[in-house]
Amino acid sequence: MRIEMENGSSQITVRKPDWLKIKLPSGYGIKNYSKIRETLDTLNLNTVCEEAKCPNIHECWSTGTATFMVMGDTCTRGCKFCSVKTSAKPNPLDPNEPKNLSKAVNAFDLTYAVITSVDRDDLPDQGSVHFKECIVEVKKNNPNLIVELLIPDFRGDEICLNTIIESGAEVIGHNLETVERLTPKVRDRRATYRQSLAVLNYIKKISPKTFTKSALMLGLGEMDEEVLLAMDDLRKVGVSFLTLGQYLQPTKKHLNVNEFIAPQKFAWFEKQALAKGFLYCASGPFVRSSYKAGEFFIKSVIAKSDL
Repeated sequence: MRIEMENGSSQITVRKPDWLKIKLPSGYGIKNYSKIRETLDTLNLNTVCEEAKCPNIHECWSTGTATFMVMGDTCTRGCKFCSVKTSAKPNPLDPNEPKNLSKAVNAFDLTYAVITSVDRDDLPDQGSVHFKECIVEVKKNNPNLIVELLIPDFRGDEICLNTIIESGAEVIGHNLETVERLTPKVRDRRATYRQSLAVLNYIKKISPKTFTKSALMLGLGEMDEEVLLAMDDLRKVGVSFLTLGQYLQPTKKHLNVNEFIAPQKFAWFEKQALAKGFLYCASGPFVRSSYKAGEFFIKSVIAKSDL
């Protein structure tokens, strides 16, 4: 690591290791990437891939997959790890978004779609009805499509959560993001560790057949035992799928990386997660909540059928 002086204070910057190198697409992959970019622009749609500066964007887009982000590109929360734009009053919801989203799913010929959203604390229903309308429209025109949602906490509002559950999504995810001790430092003050667990618990309680999913970022200063405790907390509320990935600082305005976790440690955490009863755990430096989600879902369902 090296020490830099900024505004008279010292800052420790951790150098990126060799395993954090991204291979850009070529040939056919570039064509797929361009097709997705053109389609999204035409339909006025957003993706978390771009807004959150995901390191896997070239890999996923070059293979024809993307994670859609509904309700605009501006969030009412200000988490210190996230590069999505923030505002107390984002633009109004786009009434054409449900139909445009359905068109995009058709254009990409998807069999598995991941849909997430920004937080919309400014709206009376926090955008839950609009979110549901997007899912219903997509499923109406793609009856065999499997849908995975990555939802906000909706401040724990059960009416909003019921609306989302009624959408018929097969998988509903909500990210814990980090261990309990670091939550106040990492997430917006309105997003708490216990509230996130309560959201996941409520979804499973109301809809036992729905698969629930969560994710943790590593490298923020957490200790191994804290990660294992978070796994235990997620299992207690019935979460089936877990992803673990390396936190990467999106801009200099965001939280610094405390540590780059070695691939071997990620592999160890994956073994611990499976031993604790998760149906599937994706764990690695570049793993994100929606990374290869369809592949992970199918594998986990196969594993469950063998139990």
